Amino acid sequence: MGEKLLDRMHRLVLAKHYSHRTAQAHVQWAQLFILFHDRQHPREMDKAEVETFLTFLAVDRHVAVATRNQSLNGFFSVPGGSGNRAALA
Repeated sequence: MGEKLLDRMHRLVLAKHYSHRTAQAHVQWAQLFILFHDRQHPREMDKAEVETFLTFLAVDRHVAVATRNQSLNGFFSVPGGSGNRAALA
C-alpha cells in the first residue's frame, strides 16, 4: 500500500523547508477539511466544498480571517487535491 495522504502531505510541506510545526498545522487543517466532508478525498472536491468549509469556519467556529487563510494554505498542500488557487479566484 502506498504512503497515506496526510503523511505524504507532511513530507511534502517539510520538503518545501517549512518548520515541523507548520507542516503539522497544515496536516491538521487538511484533516479537519476531510473530516468535515465525511472523509471524502480532496481529489473529489472542488471550489464549492472549500467555500462551504471556509463558511463553516467563519460562521460556526468564529475563526479569524488570518486563521482561515492558514487553513487554505493547509488545503493547498494536499497532494492530489483540488487546492488550486486559480480555481478559487
